[in-house]
Amino acid sequence: MMAEAPHHPPPAASRLLLWLAVAGMWRAPCAAAAGDAAAPGKIAVVGAGIGGSSVAHFLQQHFGPQVQLDVYEKDTVGGRLATVTVNKQQYESGGASIHSLNLHMQDFVKLLGLKHRREVAGKSAIFSGEQFVLEETDWYLLNLFRLWWHYGMSFLRLQMWVEEVMEKFMRIYKYQAHGYAFTHLEKLLHSLGGDAFVNMTQRSVAESLLEVGVTQRFIDDVIVAILRASYGQSVLVPAFAGAMSLAGAQGNMWAVEGGNKLVCSGLLKLTKANIIQATVKAISLHNSEGKTFYQVHYEDEEGQGSSFYDIVVIATQLHNSKNNITFQNFDPPIAEFPGLFRTTVTSVVHGYLNSSYFGFPDPKLFPYASVLTTDTPSLFFNSMDNICPVNVSGTFRRKQPQDAAVWRVHSQHPLEKQELKILFRSYYSVQVTEWQAYPDYESAKTLPPIILHDNLYYLNSMEWVASSMEMASVAAKNVALLAYSLWYRDLEKIDQKDLMHKVKTEL
Repeated sequence: MMAEAPHHPPPAASRLLLWLAVAGMWRAPCAAAAGDAAAPGKIAVVGAGIGGSSVAHFLQQHFGPQVQLDVYEKDTVGGRLATVTVNKQQYESGGASIHSLNLHMQDFVKLLGLKHRREVAGKSAIFSGEQFVLEETDWYLLNLFRLWWHYGMSFLRLQMWVEEVMEKFMRIYKYQAHGYAFTHLEKLLHSLGGDAFVNMTQRSVAESLLEVGVTQRFIDDVIVAILRASYGQSVLVPAFAGAMSLAGAQGNMWAVEGGNKLVCSGLLKLTKANIIQATVKAISLHNSEGKTFYQVHYEDEEGQGSSFYDIVVIATQLHNSKNNITFQNFDPPIAEFPGLFRTTVTSVVHGYLNSSYFGFPDPKLFPYASVLTTDTPSLFFNSMDNICPVNVSGTFRRKQPQDAAVWRVHSQHPLEKQELKILFRSYYSVQVTEWQAYPDYESAKTLPPIILHDNLYYLNSMEWVASSMEMASVAAKNVALLAYSLWYRDLEKIDQKDLMHKVKTEL
């Protein structure tokens, strides 16, 4: 869920903490349409990442195959799910891993006939810039003993806190299975965990963990390392976003054989969506005979064009004028959203690790496939891991530490040559991708709206609560249900209170 995009804590890091387990969920069919309104003729989705592709799927699921779906994408399908090629093999450069509790992503994989990628074991450690402060072994009980020896009961208190948050968050699948949707992020959060969940978007994860008895040392060593590896940010991120990231570090992680981006292309192919390779420049509002239409203005290789739609879903970032989409004829005008995005740089390096930098003069003795880092001024990278190709054969084995391997390094700026020389004795290639991947959570003061205007929705508002593949999919399902219920005026499915009781009575 959980800290899906472009990356999660490396799968090997998961065994630094206890595994999370929550009861399995059931499904129920969506409610039928209410009212006699005609179905929408055309729906536009702006963006073909995991949010855009999953909302296209859910919209067709609810409105039916007769609705024309146009998906605008200025770059490549997949968005922040992407790969790079090294020696004719593809490697994840974007969203790398998915939690086993990500039920929408699990459903997509089954629906599309995709497979889970075979996991290749590897140990992890946390580096302070001078030494390893925590090292994983091959023995699970020894790992637990080391956590207890260094940090007392902190890891158990963390486990209990994350498990409580996740258990309540998992309610969203029951709500959505019964067709319930929410018009505001605060209302969605309140339905899951009351005022406490809403407050978790306003206070830091460090404050919340100290309150439940997690020690400052554990926060400085372990929590910091996980958040740097996932969001590239500090323990000042809001508690809810932090909890989602920490859940993603607690085991049972998986990825899609062939690349996670196959989920996006597969869903769009399944819906038979019309993919328009163009940049959306503006969206204008029009009214005719009491009915609202939206005109999407775009620019492609042939010049400028536009089309009219009944419903528009924006599944790309609007904050900080990232996409420069202007809104015309709206009264009151649609305001610009405050808040910034953090740059995360992914460097995929094919080379020989400089194990001496980590205290191992003999590279044959370096035991780790993943290195996380503490918040130390001298450290110029957030994490690095020895990655496997997106197609893992049954005979695949990790390279020995003294051999050339493919490493993925996350940092907040492009690595300079001198920094690359510190990490690698030598290298064959470096491929750099700069992502405006995550909101700057420390700058987030208010949560953005889901509804910008009647039948105009902002799916990516969800990532200001937490950002991952699954959060985008949850947002997509909510927007599709919301658009469906509002179109047919089925208001009993929107912003309902005491939903746990309602869902139980509907069983």
